Amino acid sequence: MTHQTRRPHSRRPTLDDVARGSGVSKSTVSRVINGEDKVRGEVVERVREVIAELGYVPNSAARQLVTRRNNAIAVVASQPQNRLFIDPFFDLHLRGIRKELVAHGAQPVLLFLEEPEEYPRVGDFLGGGHVDGALLFSLRADDPLPGMIDRLGLPAVFGGRPLVREGEPVRDCVYVDADNRGGARQAVGHLVSLGRERIATITGPCDQEASAVDRLGGYRDVLLDASPELVEPADYTRQGGVDAMAALLDRCPDLDAVFVASDLMASGALQVLRERGRRVPDDVAVVGFDDLAPIAEHTDPPLTTVHQDIEGMGRLMARLLFSRTQERGDAEVRPLSSVVTPTRLVVRKSA
Repeated sequence: MTHQTRRPHSRRPTLDDVARGSGVSKSTVSRVINGEDKVRGEVVERVREVIAELGYVPNSAARQLVTRRNNAIAVVASQPQNRLFIDPFFDLHLRGIRKELVAHGAQPVLLFLEEPEEYPRVGDFLGGGHVDGALLFSLRADDPLPGMIDRLGLPAVFGGRPLVREGEPVRDCVYVDADNRGGARQAVGHLVSLGRERIATITGPCDQEASAVDRLGGYRDVLLDASPELVEPADYTRQGGVDAMAALLDRCPDLDAVFVASDLMASGALQVLRERGRRVPDDVAVVGFDDLAPIAEHTDPPLTTVHQDIEGMGRLMARLLFSRTQERGDAEVRPLSSVVTPTRLVVRKSA
């Protein structure tokens, strides 16, 4: 079928012109422009061809009124700003989020929460109609932000399973996380298979983050009768790994392996082992978690670690959020399910 797509003279092309040139209704053209998935592929292609031929440019203000979208997504992190930009984990996470937002024509709005007095300001911004949804990560167990999001009715997806303290109600939230417990089981099982008998662990902050709880749980799944003295908490920083490894060696000088709950902490642990004259892996085998290439591939020796697709999880967070915001305002909103992505052990020379 041939359609008349000659651009009108002396005026800006309208939605009517695109509909007429495409042979479809104005509502169909609107659905194509707004990226809805309810239009057949061949129709989408035809409408886009006519838009390009006419040089039609949607009225962004009118489009926002119709769609009730700002094409902006809040990315909220309860972390000091300086940590976000020096930790490769957060860099990869944000990179994945940004790629998916760009693919959907949306702008990220990055918000940091470092002090309790900042929550009202962030809450006012989120409730002010400036963004279409929120991606939240690095939240603590007692963080008020999930409750604020619930009260605002703002579509949201969490990075990592939110930690719920014992006796508290389970939050009805959507999250993207890695199989932390399964990955930890792989790591500790590998150490057992090497014949290691005194296997310690450096955990993340179990009173604050579910990932730390799950990774410790995986350690205990394999070592059911592990002594509490072989468990040392830290904070997912390199210095935390330094301090925790020193404490373990002071307390358990006969340990012959350690599962460290992050690569960043593992790099600190390796430093201490080297300073104490312990050979890795001969005297002490070390396994990390994350598989952050800038760290794991350049430690001495290269780090055996558990791989999680950090950038992919960031993209998946944004993708899930868009599947929610695209139907915002509909009578029936499609329910979302949380996603747990697989992990796998990457064997290098530290274990």
